[in-house]
Amino acid sequence: MVIRSGFRSMAALTATAAIGLCCLAPTPVSSASTPLPGPPTGEHVRPRRDAPALPSDVSALSYVVADARTGKVLAARDAHRKLPPASTLKTLFAVTALPHLRAEDRHTVSDQDLAGIGPGSSLVGIEPGHTYQVSDLWRGVFLSSGNDAVHVLAALNGGWEETATQMQAKARRLGALDTEVVSPDGYDSPGQVSSAFDLAVFARAGLARPDFAEYCSTASAQFPGEGGSYGIVNTNRLLSGTDGIARYPGIIGVKNGYTSHAGNTLIAAAKQGERTLLVTVMNPQAGGGFTVYEEARTLLDWGFKAWDSVDAVGTLEPARPAKPARRQAQITHVVAAKPASGADDESAWPVTGSVAGGLAVVGTFLVVMRRRTVRRRVERRAR
Repeated sequence: MVIRSGFRSMAALTATAAIGLCCLAPTPVSSASTPLPGPPTGEHVRPRRDAPALPSDVSALSYVVADARTGKVLAARDAHRKLPPASTLKTLFAVTALPHLRAEDRHTVSDQDLAGIGPGSSLVGIEPGHTYQVSDLWRGVFLSSGNDAVHVLAALNGGWEETATQMQAKARRLGALDTEVVSPDGYDSPGQVSSAFDLAVFARAGLARPDFAEYCSTASAQFPGEGGSYGIVNTNRLLSGTDGIARYPGIIGVKNGYTSHAGNTLIAAAKQGERTLLVTVMNPQAGGGFTVYEEARTLLDWGFKAWDSVDAVGTLEPARPAKPARRQAQITHVVAAKPASGADDESAWPVTGSVAGGLAVVGTFLVVMRRRTVRRRVERRAR
């Protein structure tokens, strides 16, 4: 009986120690991408002596030039300015939904899948009752900026509202704090905003996925329709080289957009040699509808020239969680010998030392009780 009681006491002490350890475990620290230094408006660049000057003819309200591999921001203007993103928000949609949908799966589109498409939306031409492969739907998103394709894929991803919720959560996990998601396709909606910084973060995350990189770099494709397929061309003119806009050397993608509220927006990525640049341009104030491509071209040219002659003004990398302070505790109901090192302050014991000391006391107690029990049994037999 004594031994069993002793084991119960040890179990209770061990449980108490475990609870203490759990309560002292550090809580996760949320991360956020490092904001660019300086005032909330204006251009940021840290040139060295031989650096080329930033282009003076860029009229965009906001832009970012960044190293796609390291996340180093080479230059920026009002990088965290919250603006309507238009269809460039489809990059966040793709980063969020691609992992949940298998490219080879097929889906027969219903009228409900296409419900709620905003008037004036860009469309790839999806028809209710027709069966599409998921990979075709993604090409409809990236090439034709099809809001109809986004609606169908969102339906497969759990629904419109659920997808918006997932996108918002994904943005925060990536450290994109300027983005508020209302409509997953980027359609103008009250309160929906992003920033040049956040869009660069989304594109960088997407380019790390081979499927995203393949879709966003496709210049033209065949899209299935009734009675056969028809050709679609990427509306990113820097990639497709259409409408008098020359294709940019080494262009990868990523996504363009336009609404009457957002103006023209563009995320462009290009690779030259071992270097890959990301440029986001939001709402140029000069020129016509194609100015966004020429301003992106100008910033890409500058970025490749200035690569080795400017210091970073920020980073697209999420900030690392702060290291938790080393916390100490003691189990108050255990009396244990002080450490052999001669330390006098019992409160300086770490948790592991307190638990080990407590268990040592319990173990000693059990050994003593066991010896007494054995001694009593021997004495009874001797009688």
